[in-house]
Amino acid sequence: MRHCVFLAALAALSTAAPAEAGKIKFSPDTFQIYGGLEGQAALAARRPQNYLGKQSVPFDSQLPPGSIVVRTAERRLYFIQPGGKAIRFAVGVGREGFTWSGSNRITRKNTWPDWHPPEVMLAREHAKGHMIPDFMEGGPANPLGARAMYIGNTEYRIHGTNQAWSIGLAVSSGCIRMMNADVIDLYNRVKVGAQVVVE
Repeated sequence: MRHCVFLAALAALSTAAPAEAGKIKFSPDTFQIYGGLEGQAALAARRPQNYLGKQSVPFDSQLPPGSIVVRTAERRLYFIQPGGKAIRFAVGVGREGFTWSGSNRITRKNTWPDWHPPEVMLAREHAKGHMIPDFMEGGPANPLGARAMYIGNTEYRIHGTNQAWSIGLAVSSGCIRMMNADVIDLYNRVKVGAQVVVE
């Protein structure tokens, strides 16, 4: 199953013995988001220039207020309000081969979530020679950021990030990522059971 983040360990971590790796304290500098060999600066340079922060915008939808619509091509998330309006947020979306669409519901919410990469991700990255932790405690260094809203029984989430430069880009493994300030704002508005439509 796809997951929303990819972590590459630093050289020092790569040489650690497996028994020692679980004891290593991870810092924000330990991780980078997967995006090929171009590096963060090149990826950020491709970010759409019109990506703006949170805005109230007109929005025509048959969905009830409190629902979420993610428009992948726009790299925008819309939180539907009464009266034909929505709050629009800039988001990061799945990279090529990891995009998806469908309708589901928010089934769970969590503050400063822990990260448990799925077995398929661990195996995929191990095959590439990348060592990633099988568990990472929630906190500022965690790639899931300050809040997470879980979509159905999938491994997809709407979550924060410790890589603010990636917002507005297609670099995730399918999750919808937001600035931490924005995801906290959305988290405080969204109810468990809210409908989520990803287009």
